Amino acid sequence: MTKKIIPKLSFWQIWNMNVGFFGIQYSFGLQQTAVNPLYSFLGAHAEQLPILNLAGPVTGLLIQPLIGAISDKTWSPKWGRRKPFFLLGAVFCSLALFIFPFSSTIWMAVGLLWILDAANNTAMEPYRAFIGDKLPEEQQTYGFQMQSLFVGAGITLANLSLFVFQKYLGGTSESGGIPKWVYYSFFLGSFCSIASVVWSVYKTPEIPPTDEELAQLKAERENSTLLTPFTDIFTAIVNMPKILWQLALVYLFQWYALFCYWQFVTPMIKQTLYGISENDEEKAAHILELSKNGSAILNSDLSWAKNIVHLAETAVGQTGLMNGFYNFITMISALILIPFAVKFSSKKVYSFCLFATGLSLLVLPFIKSEILILLPMVLFGIGWASMMGLPYSMVSPSIPSEKRGVYMGVINMMIVVPMLIQTISFGFIYKNILHNNPSYAILTAGILFLLAAISVMYIKMKK
Repeated sequence: MTKKIIPKLSFWQIWNMNVGFFGIQYSFGLQQTAVNPLYSFLGAHAEQLPILNLAGPVTGLLIQPLIGAISDKTWSPKWGRRKPFFLLGAVFCSLALFIFPFSSTIWMAVGLLWILDAANNTAMEPYRAFIGDKLPEEQQTYGFQMQSLFVGAGITLANLSLFVFQKYLGGTSESGGIPKWVYYSFFLGSFCSIASVVWSVYKTPEIPPTDEELAQLKAERENSTLLTPFTDIFTAIVNMPKILWQLALVYLFQWYALFCYWQFVTPMIKQTLYGISENDEEKAAHILELSKNGSAILNSDLSWAKNIVHLAETAVGQTGLMNGFYNFITMISALILIPFAVKFSSKKVYSFCLFATGLSLLVLPFIKSEILILLPMVLFGIGWASMMGLPYSMVSPSIPSEKRGVYMGVINMMIVVPMLIQTISFGFIYKNILHNNPSYAILTAGILFLLAAISVMYIKMKK
């Protein structure tokens, strides 16, 4: 097949095509920071958090490669190839975010998380392939790092909204359940999700297939069945370039560690900054429930319970501040990493950033100040900027252009399999090996990042 000539795009064209990533990542930011505390507000225990997050890895494992395989063989003169999936995902994501804070039980929240994750994966996967579709090889690092910038921007706003709304519009939830200030962050996310994707869809035309490509698409559609996307995924894995297998080892350490961080950073903050335990929260919730039902409670006990609830909510706001801060660093460092990647290679920069991320987590549990604990987040933010862009630019030249969608889905499988392993295994590890200590969970994540940094150096990149 004749190689298609892809024109270079300007800064603002690359900007506009990636604006939709902002809304998708706002939603992801709420999942990182708000969902696990929300589970806690509804009565979940810390060791249950990994299994309650099963939606992310399972939907990512199933949906992203399927959407990738289907979008590779999609073309509409009106809607394009990838954009219909952006829109469909954004609509359902927006609806799920709007409903989420109204969850009355843990299982209602879990069900909505499944819908939200499915929608996010439907929108996100084609966005990775979109970069390869729209940009020549020499601009792809720039395009993926622009996505990294919007990752930082979206998650920054999500996390800072939690901090600001809790501080200025909140107030302690005296009767338990989900605090009202959480609602505002989810409503804002609902708007951002649909608005940002519509902007990118409106501003960015897709490159039409050549006559030769259209003929091939027509022939493939005529011979396709319901099982075709699954066989395409299987074939892609069997014939996967070696560099993707090497990246899979890095991702095993990296994404297992990230899930540990997102799940246990708030419990760690409760312990290290505010001196409260899960037992304290359970006792406080019990006292408030008795008071709500009209039982006679000592004023001292009631005051203590309200203070524990206040500290727990403050910890959620502090997590939002920390995660918002590291994503702000991601936003401003994403494009700065490009000249370093050009000079020293993406592989060396990526490895260095993962090592720095590991160091940041190893010091985190030992910091007792709300201000000083932000300092390690600088390294974490730079590391997150590298994770969201550099691996894709490293492997993109080795991926066949006609299989870009399915291979971006396969890369996501390499992300979600470690997450799936973590959700199944880490509850047992946390309870029986780490003795229900969230600080040990964060230290474990730091060690895994160091192993990921070492693994990167074994990747053999295309010259």
